[in-house]
Amino acid sequence: MTKKKKELKDKVTLDETMPHQISAPDFKGTGIKMEPPFINSHGVVIGDSKYSSPNSPLEQWSEDTDPAIMSGDEWVHPTNDIGWNTTENNELLESKKRPKGYPFMHPTKDVSQGTD
Repeated sequence: MTKKKKELKDKVTLDETMPHQISAPDFKGTGIKMEPPFINSHGVVIGDSKYSSPNSPLEQWSEDTDPAIMSGDEWVHPTNDIGWNTTENNELLESKKRPKGYPFMHPTKDVSQGTD
């Protein structure tokens, strides 16, 4: 990761979370790495949580603007997208986290069985 990308990532994330969003997901422990913002082919910054960019069609909207210009993957950030705030996607992230247990638990054997 370049220094500039790391600086951008550090501006919008903190310990694999986005604390500036009220219902922000927690990616910590899921194996999904937070991605830095990127600039798409239209020169629009995607994923910086500012939701405003001078080159955005939203900033230059007119009757002649085709809404389809803002469709496709280049308009969606992989980890800083409003879709992560849904219940379904939060449950998906929770299912990817390792269960919290005692530090010396065996993942498939109950070694304490019959000791009480």
